[in-house]
Amino acid sequence: MNNKSSAREKIKFRIRKKINGVAARPRLSVFRSNAAIYAQLINDENGSTIASVSSLDKDIKAQKVTKTEKSKLVGNAIARKATDLGLTTVVFDRGGYIYHGRVKAVAEGAREGGLQF
Repeated sequence: MNNKSSAREKIKFRIRKKINGVAARPRLSVFRSNAAIYAQLINDENGSTIASVSSLDKDIKAQKVTKTEKSKLVGNAIARKATDLGLTTVVFDRGGYIYHGRVKAVAEGAREGGLQF
């Protein structure tokens, strides 16, 4: 089946072969749906999620801004959670999406929040 979602899955698996999150440098994974955007810090050594943020969280959802601006807020929020946990560097996983628009906004927000990748 050749459609957009299967092509994204192929790209996603190709990316995941190359990057890996560990406890000292977790993977910042981004998932984008039509309505919301989600970001997770993942430790791939034991397969656990360290922290997660989405645009559906109360403080982000309450703000009446565009989806791109909400994505930047998600990036800032995940950076705050990471610094609270003592993490400064992460590996960015764009999840098979093009590094453009909302995915790029999450990365920029995380960088502004103090994360390095």
